[in-house]
Amino acid sequence: MINFTVGPVQMDEETRELGKEQIPYFRTPEFSSIMKENEKLLCNFFDAPENSRVIFMTGSGTASMEGGIMNFFNKDDKVIVVNGGSFGHRLVQLCEIHEIPFTEIKLDYGTPLTKENLAQFENVGYTGFLVQLCETSTGVLYDMELIGDFCNRNGIFLFVDAVSGFMADKFSMKKMHVNAAITGSQKALALPPSMSFTVLDKKAIERCNIINVKNLYFNYPTYLKDGERGQTPFTPAVGTLLQLNAKLKRIEETGGIENQNKLAKARADYFRNAIKDLPFALFSKGKDSSNCVTALCPTKSGVNAHKIFEIIKDEYGIWICPNGGDMAEKVFRVGHIGSISKEEINTLIEAFKDLVKRGIL
Repeated sequence: MINFTVGPVQMDEETRELGKEQIPYFRTPEFSSIMKENEKLLCNFFDAPENSRVIFMTGSGTASMEGGIMNFFNKDDKVIVVNGGSFGHRLVQLCEIHEIPFTEIKLDYGTPLTKENLAQFENVGYTGFLVQLCETSTGVLYDMELIGDFCNRNGIFLFVDAVSGFMADKFSMKKMHVNAAITGSQKALALPPSMSFTVLDKKAIERCNIINVKNLYFNYPTYLKDGERGQTPFTPAVGTLLQLNAKLKRIEETGGIENQNKLAKARADYFRNAIKDLPFALFSKGKDSSNCVTALCPTKSGVNAHKIFEIIKDEYGIWICPNGGDMAEKVFRVGHIGSISKEEINTLIEAFKDLVKRGIL
């Protein structure tokens, strides 16, 4: 099977070779040294401010979404949540569950956030802003410079879900005034599912220490304290963290995060150009589209997007990404992250062309 989903994605050979190794004991100086290096490299790649820290959470990206909301906000806050798809909706759900006062910016799926959307929130006492770097369910890339400038001038704490966008799209905590951001092991880092990572600047560290959430597993001050010695409070996904260390060093040695952004953009551009004459409409367009994924709507009347996903999987041996909810029958997605070759992209394109010949598309 060729994997064009947005997580888990295809892993490179070096990562898979490491996965064959026995899992070592981790309460050792050697593992602590690796973890300190992981923290340093992630902070560098997120372009985080000096003295930023990383929470290494054993759990999916949603674990760090929830952990961030629990540790950075409480009932005294007043936050803005951007809901432009499935993952924006998840932020709304988490605020509801944890009783964080919020106002929702509800966007039509596939549309960007604009300065007009933000105008009504200027200087009216909001304390937090929750948003995705890219809304993975729709392919929309949000304008983080617009959002960051808004939050900076209004003194608002900015928490960004960069789970899918990190390494695929340009991102800088410093330049975009981001206080905390998360990503996951199984996205552009192309590691096994199991770990998510939260990068915290000084303000985020101060916030979680003041709030000191009454929770054992999601208590960030505990993670920060243990992290001072390169450890986590509970058993982490040790194998994944060893693969992370090797992957981060390979990225550093091959042009850093800038080169990763270029590779994802090149794959996305190549794919979108190659399908321009096929019966698809882009769900998000132009500068508002993330490099990590392309969301497509079949334009032929009666074509069911989820059925296309099933045919491509069962008859061509290729995974693309279905959507759920209201978009299940209208939109499917093709990912551009992970270890994907041009030849594999061409294989998918030929499969789509064959569906046209067969009258399915």
